[in-house]
Amino acid sequence: MRHRSHRKDAVMDGPVTEVPRVTLADIETAAEALQGVAIRTPMEDSRWLSSHAGGPVRLKCENLQRTGSFKIRGAYLRISRLSEAERANGVVAASAGNHAQGVALAAQLLGIKATVFMPEGAPIPKEKATRAYGADVVFEPGHLEHALVAAQAFAEDTGAVLIHPFDHADIVAGQGTAGLEILEQAPDVETLLVPTGGGGLLAGIAIAVKAKRPEVRVIGVQAAAPSRPSATTSTTSSPSPRSPCRGRSWPWSSGQR
Repeated sequence: MRHRSHRKDAVMDGPVTEVPRVTLADIETAAEALQGVAIRTPMEDSRWLSSHAGGPVRLKCENLQRTGSFKIRGAYLRISRLSEAERANGVVAASAGNHAQGVALAAQLLGIKATVFMPEGAPIPKEKATRAYGADVVFEPGHLEHALVAAQAFAEDTGAVLIHPFDHADIVAGQGTAGLEILEQAPDVETLLVPTGGGGLLAGIAIAVKAKRPEVRVIGVQAAAPSRPSATTSTTSSPSPRSPCRGRSWPWSSGQR
C-alpha cells in the first residue's frame, strides 16, 4: 500500500511542548506492567571488547528481545494505557523497522488495529515482520521524517493515536526498564554506553540508573558515519568479532571508568 501525503512540512521536529517528568517510580511501575510481555534479556561477557577496553565489558542482549529490539518495552506500555475510546480508533506509527515491529506486536497483544508508515526502501524483512504481527504497512516516499509526517496526518484524519518512537513519557519509562535489569544483572557496573537516536532509550536508562546508582557514568553514543550505503560504500562487510550477542546488543556496560 502506498500513501501520498498532501502535507509539505515534512519535518521530524514539531513545537516544543511540556513533557511530563519521568521518575524511577514510573519505570518501576512500567517493569511490573511489562512482566510476561518483554523478555528479561541476558547480559553476556564480551572477551573481544574486554580485551580492547582493558577491563570487563558486558553486553545487554536486547537483540534477543521480542521483535529483536528494546522497542516492545515502550510501545507496549504506551498502548496498554490508552483508553477504550482511544483504542477504538487504532494506533499509527512511523518507523523504518524496529519501532514498527514493537508497535505492531503490542497492538496485536492488546487487540488493537495498527497502521505503520515506513519510508520507501525500508528493510524488507522488517516490513514483512511488521505485517506478520498484524499491522497495515503504508510506504511513504522519502525518508523517516516524511513517514512521520504522513503518520501524523493519518492520526488527524482518522482519530488513530500516534505512537511516537521516543517523544512520550510512557515510551521513556518503558525503555528505562532495561536500565533496572542492568543494575540487577551487573551490580558492579561503573560505566554504561547507550546507543541513542531519538533519545528514548538513553533517557529512560539514565533516569533509572542515576536514581539508584548516581555514581555510574551513563554515556550516549551514536555512529560516526551514516548507516545508509552510498555509491562509494560496499553493501557487504566482514563479520564483526564474535561475541555472545553477535555485535548487535544494547547497551553495553563496562567495569572500567
